[in-house]
Amino acid sequence: MTATAGLHVSAEFPAMLERIDALGGELDAKADVAEELGRLPEDTARALLDAGLVRAELPLTLGGYEFSPRQLIETVERVSYHDAAAGWTMMALQLMTGTTAAYVDAVAAADLFPDVAGGDYALLAGHGTRPGRAVPVGDGYLVSGSWQFASGMAHATHIHSAILVEGTGEFRVLAMPKSQVELVDNWDVLGLRATHSIDYHCADAYVPATHTYIATTTTPANGGAIYRLGLVNMAAIGHTGWAFGVGRRLLDELKSVAAAKSGTPNAAVDTTQFHAEYATAEAKLRSARAWAMEIWQGIEATLEKGELLSTEQDTLLRLALNHATWTVQDVGRTVHRWAGTAAIRRGPIDRFLRDLGTGTQHITSSPVVLQNCGKWLSGAQPQARWEFLDLAPKAP
Repeated sequence: MTATAGLHVSAEFPAMLERIDALGGELDAKADVAEELGRLPEDTARALLDAGLVRAELPLTLGGYEFSPRQLIETVERVSYHDAAAGWTMMALQLMTGTTAAYVDAVAAADLFPDVAGGDYALLAGHGTRPGRAVPVGDGYLVSGSWQFASGMAHATHIHSAILVEGTGEFRVLAMPKSQVELVDNWDVLGLRATHSIDYHCADAYVPATHTYIATTTTPANGGAIYRLGLVNMAAIGHTGWAFGVGRRLLDELKSVAAAKSGTPNAAVDTTQFHAEYATAEAKLRSARAWAMEIWQGIEATLEKGELLSTEQDTLLRLALNHATWTVQDVGRTVHRWAGTAAIRRGPIDRFLRDLGTGTQHITSSPVVLQNCGKWLSGAQPQARWEFLDLAPKAP
């Protein structure tokens, strides 16, 4: 169970998309039930997991599919097209589980991922930006803290959390059983209601050092070149795909509304203004997607050569995500404006718009990240380097 050098492009990808599309009807049919539950129904979640959604981001050396970045973008995009909350949930479980599998050592990998190909592996959910406290003790840490936004927690077996080691200031990420934390059932929101993005906390929970890793690592213990991206850049993959899936579905829904209303008295969708704005929204979405895929194609070439990303690539992948998110928000406003009452009555457009409004608030697409991209691209801080979502001056 060691890391491999090259970028893996999985032959499983086309079949994965087919399996997702086969579940599309079920995702649509159960979306309202999922919102009422505040999580995906168990049979829906199990169907997505059995289709290999989380396995797509698990290392090949552990029995995963280890999709390439663009394959992961399209995978999350496809699920999110059918249901934004399902896409977000699977994206979160993919990220937390896949990065844990890549970065923990052999002891933890054997414990958490004993038989990935056979379906026997941990599922992780949690929060990685606000660290808890970790006090060194023996061969591990006593961990205390409170974390938020644990998307997918209803389906997880283990917790992924950031910790700050007392005495050294080392920033690490842990994996521990869900039973060691107290869950707070407080996910009361308008959008992404079915993601179960609840809070949780613990006090003096013991975690072996083997079940932690350095949060900033770009050196995988398991798997190939994709994991040299590091945790934050891996997160950008899924969020980029989510935005495009939501945007595509909203435009397709508006197209259906237009077809139904066209020819009726005073139909706004028969005006040249509607046609122009629909075309503009289509161009924005397609352009944002093409640019993001171009950036990730270049990143894949860098990884294939065995190199780490340049600061420019680190900047552009963040900028592409920000641009994707807010372009899709613009698309959503166009859909809301022209869909009429279909945008306010219960149904796919209303649900996707609410989910989009919540998804845009994620920290990875915040105004501060955009400002930091501008600082580097404009030459204001040419020597700076990215540390998670911050642009930090180069050390003297």
